[in-house]
Amino acid sequence: MNNASINERVSALRQRMAEVGVDAYFVATDDFHGSEYVGDFFKCREFITGFTGSAGEALILKDAAYLWTDGRYFIQAERELKGSPFVLMRSGTPGVLSVTEMVAGVLQQGQTLAFDGRTVTESRSRLFKKALEKSGVCLRTDVDLVGEVWPDRPAMSCEKLWFLEEEWCGQSRAEKLERVRRCMKEKGAQALVMASLDDIAWTLNIRGNDIACNPVVLSYLILEEEKATLFVQEDAVAGNAADMLNGNAGSRMKELEIESGSDRGCIPARNETEQGEQRNAETARERLGRDGVEIRPYGEIGAALRQLKAGRVWLDPGSVSSFLFSQLPESAERLEEENPTRLMKAVKNETEVEHMRQAHIRDGVAVTKFIYWLKTHVGKEEITEISAAEKLEEFRSQGENYLGPSFDTIAGYAEHGAIVHYSATPETDAALKAEHMLLVDSGGQYLEGTTDITRTIVLGPINRKEKEYFTRVLRGTLKLAAAVFAEGCSGVNFDYLARGPLWEIGEDFRHGTGHGIGYCLNVHEGPNSFHFRAGVRKDCLTVFQPGMITSDEPGYYCEGEFGIRHENLIVCVKDQKTEYGQFLRFEHLTMVPFDLEGIDPALMSERERQLLNDYHAQVYEKIGPYLEEEERAWLREATAGI
Repeated sequence: MNNASINERVSALRQRMAEVGVDAYFVATDDFHGSEYVGDFFKCREFITGFTGSAGEALILKDAAYLWTDGRYFIQAERELKGSPFVLMRSGTPGVLSVTEMVAGVLQQGQTLAFDGRTVTESRSRLFKKALEKSGVCLRTDVDLVGEVWPDRPAMSCEKLWFLEEEWCGQSRAEKLERVRRCMKEKGAQALVMASLDDIAWTLNIRGNDIACNPVVLSYLILEEEKATLFVQEDAVAGNAADMLNGNAGSRMKELEIESGSDRGCIPARNETEQGEQRNAETARERLGRDGVEIRPYGEIGAALRQLKAGRVWLDPGSVSSFLFSQLPESAERLEEENPTRLMKAVKNETEVEHMRQAHIRDGVAVTKFIYWLKTHVGKEEITEISAAEKLEEFRSQGENYLGPSFDTIAGYAEHGAIVHYSATPETDAALKAEHMLLVDSGGQYLEGTTDITRTIVLGPINRKEKEYFTRVLRGTLKLAAAVFAEGCSGVNFDYLARGPLWEIGEDFRHGTGHGIGYCLNVHEGPNSFHFRAGVRKDCLTVFQPGMITSDEPGYYCEGEFGIRHENLIVCVKDQKTEYGQFLRFEHLTMVPFDLEGIDPALMSERERQLLNDYHAQVYEKIGPYLEEEERAWLREATAGI
């Protein structure tokens, strides 16, 4: 992006700030729902700063501007902010002030801090209020100043919602609504207000295409004892349910038109049943209405909250905006806890887990074919980071029930691999040679679930240093996946297993070791995670339960040289039960070989080598039958014991 235009945008924003009496303006990354990834309409922080990462916060003052982001994006942000007015603030590093500390330190009595309260959660808003309560600084939450200086702002997305049938997700909408209402009754809540899009999608078995790669619908949900109200844009539910089957609407996630009845993305036989014909004949309103779900316009959520008669209302301050909190009647008692659906959807049922295994076989076949193709073509034809990612998408798109990517593929060659969330552009698109390494982090959305995998692929000769770190990171991946533990452990208990091989030599990586993952939903899903910083990442204190699916992805990044990450998804399952209680363990879902050419076996213990050999035996057994003869012969060598 041309940072001269960023300077012009900041100047226009400052002029508008002066006109309305605002001394500091805060810009979050979130949409109206606290989403991690947002649609184009909501990319205000990207518009005003030029920084394209998925995490960050901006603060614009009269004579200074700052951008905060985490360790995944330090290198990327430094490059993208060059020549702009923004100073990079490296969150989590010693001596770096937080946004709230900054505003408390620079603003004086009588001055005003402002932000769009629709895009800032209530919990975040309270941090600002607490920081400013003794300084006499005014706080405004009713202005969208970036929107006012964004002349060609994209329209808000409004794609048709579609239904994820019970055969895929294992539980009906009515059953889920009943589960949530039981939790409400236990807490004495007469109403539950949900704004987080994946919670709403899970609860109602609906999916959509309003955020790229995240199959969610822009919506709000108010659940009461006798009814549920879904607030959604009218065009999202226009037409009959035949237009909203999972295969057809889901394909829009990757901007491919798949006609009704195609082999990929839908099961035509389903429409031949009497039940299928009934579903197709109904409108979305009728289908949802059968389970007591009323549809109202998206923009009426504020009025509905103001008119809510419930005595005790359950809201999660971490996912509901400060604007929505402000709309509740003063008479309403607020129960402030995270949505009960957050843990429910994290614990996958037997149907979901079995389907996730199937999705990973299909995904494993695609990624394995890609690695074989890459190793046999690099140096013989022109391949770049972008064309390699496109080739991987081509392999995935050949799989049954594939809907599209679960996030934008990260393909970083050589030194680009050190940029944790690197995204190649036409200007940075590196040509691949038969040397160095390519880090590929990618995933897919299937009717059978969501995948996320990273492989670091050796394209030619690598040096001793690269092999050492490749092996140390792999040791961490294997050790974490092999954990056997007593019931009651959380992510903070396991993180050392993954980081230990790096900590032994005083090295580390600046991101979490693992995150939960949705079922045909968001690729990042709480509350289960792996991280050692319990004071920063509260999710890592969540107790693991059978059915939780989590990524296992340690890494190492040497700026200007190379990056390495190895990622598998693992599912928590029951192990033996003894006099000391129930024990649990992890099981690999991802089935793709690790590159033997990057490994120094001398750096691995006998147990670690056996863990790798056992895993590779599974990969060959499960993936081999779906490959062509030459590919299968290559996989046999790629999974040979060491």
